[in-house]
Amino acid sequence: QVQPAESGGGSVRAGGSLRVSCVFSGTTFRAYTMGWFRQAPGKEREFVAAITWNGGETYYTDSVRGRFTISRDNGKSTVFLQMNSLKPEDTAVYYCAADFWGTGTSSQGEYEYWGQGTQVTVSS
Repeated sequence: QVQPAESGGGSVRAGGSLRVSCVFSGTTFRAYTMGWFRQAPGKEREFVAAITWNGGETYYTDSVRGRFTISRDNGKSTVFLQMNSLKPEDTAVYYCAADFWGTGTSSQGEYEYWGQGTQVTVSS
């Protein structure tokens, strides 16, 4: 079964950095726009960032713009989310998702494939 696989989560103090990765193999990776979403305890899952299939455009939710950077390596079928200046409110399970020829939308329903998530915990 084709499914994105996240890795790289962990625990960090506020102000620190983490990079999470997502491998989406077994597909034509370069045809997929990739997104990162997150779900904090007791809250709904929300959009974090997206990068179009060719890497030409990136999108961020306001709360992470300037702190997080999404990038991709099509040769390795991998998308990355570099998270700097982390805050306790960034604590969540981070999910990778794939949208075939997508536009970089924040709408979760447009993404066909989802990973199982990786935990990111930021302590104060």
